[in-house]
Amino acid sequence: MYIGEQIINPTAERLRLSTQLGVAHVVLDTRPNTQIEGADGTWDAAKVAAYRQWVEGFGLTVECLALDVGSFLLDAIYDRPRAAWRARKLRADIRAAADGGLTMLKYNVQMVGITRTGRRQGRGGVLESAFRAADYTPQGDRAHSYWGVGHPGGGAAGADIAVNAVGTAEAVGQVLAAETRGVTAAQAWSALEQLVEAIVPAAEQAGVRLAGHPQDPAYPKGGLNGVEHVVGSIEGIERYLDLAPESPAHGINFCQGTIAEMSPDPSPYVVDAIRRIGGRGRIYMVHFRNIKGGYCDFSECFPDEGAVDMAAAVRAYREVGYRGVLCPDHVPASDLDPARERFFAFSLGYTKGLLQAA
Repeated sequence: MYIGEQIINPTAERLRLSTQLGVAHVVLDTRPNTQIEGADGTWDAAKVAAYRQWVEGFGLTVECLALDVGSFLLDAIYDRPRAAWRARKLRADIRAAADGGLTMLKYNVQMVGITRTGRRQGRGGVLESAFRAADYTPQGDRAHSYWGVGHPGGGAAGADIAVNAVGTAEAVGQVLAAETRGVTAAQAWSALEQLVEAIVPAAEQAGVRLAGHPQDPAYPKGGLNGVEHVVGSIEGIERYLDLAPESPAHGINFCQGTIAEMSPDPSPYVVDAIRRIGGRGRIYMVHFRNIKGGYCDFSECFPDEGAVDMAAAVRAYREVGYRGVLCPDHVPASDLDPARERFFAFSLGYTKGLLQAA
C-alpha cells in the first residue's frame, strides 16, 4: 500500500506540492472532462495521453481518472433514449482511456448528490460536513450536499475546489432528490444492472478496471425524499459486485468514510467490509477517511479523531492483500486553509505513519 492524493482539476503548482509531500500516485477528477474530449464530445485518446503525460512530467503516476456517468442512473429509469446515448459515450470514453494509457477509472454510483444536511464545528473551529437524516430538508440538501466535483464551502479559493451548486457543469448531472420522480429499490437495481451491462464488458475488453464508489450516505430504511440508496450497506455492495461476479473490470472505490456511515458501530463494520470486499479482490482504490458518529447521524472529521480505528483498518487491508493507493478525502473546511492543502498534508502524513507502523 502507498499514499496518494485525489485531486480535482489540478494546477501545475498543486501537482508540484503533491510531489513535495511525498506523493507518487494521484487520482484525478476532471469532470465534466471537457479538456480531454474531442469534437464529438467523447474522450479523445490523444488528449487523454497528453494529459497523462503532463501529469507524469511532475514525477507522478496517474493511478486513476474519473469517468462521468452523469445522470445515467436516473435516465435509465425515466429517459431511456438519453441513457442509451450516455452508454455509448461511456463505452467510447473507456476505450479512449485505455488507448491513452490509463488502466483504471472510477465512477460514482449516485442517484442524486452526496447528501448532507449541514456543517458542524470541529476542533479549533473547523467546519465538518454533516448528515443527520432527522434534519433533512430539500433546502439543506441544496445548500450543504456535494454536487459533482463541488465540495461544501467550495469556490472560496484553490484550484481543486469547484463552486458547489446544483445546475452547474461541475455538478455533472446530479440533482436534488426532491426534483426526481422518486426511485424505488426495484428501480434502483434495474438502473444499476443497466449501468453494469453498459460499461463492464467494454472495460473488460479494453483492459481497464472500473472502481465504483458506493452511494453516500446510507439512507434510512425506505429511502429519503422518495429515493432509495440500495448500495448503502455491505450487502448492497456485494450484490452490486454480483452483477458481474467474474469480471476483473468490476470493482469498488472503497470509500472508507462512506462504509463507516452505513453502521451505528463504524469501526468493526469497516473492518468487516474490508475483509468481505477485499477478500474477493475487488477493492481497487481506497478513500482513507474517518467520521464522527455513525449511521444517519455523522460528520466528516480528520482521520485521527473519528469513530474508525484507522490502524485496524490498515491491518485489515494488509490482511486481505490489498496493495493499492490510500487517498485522503473529505477533510474539514477552514478559512485558515481555504484550499485544504494543509489539511490534506496532515492526512497524508498521518496515513504514511500508519503504513510505516504496520
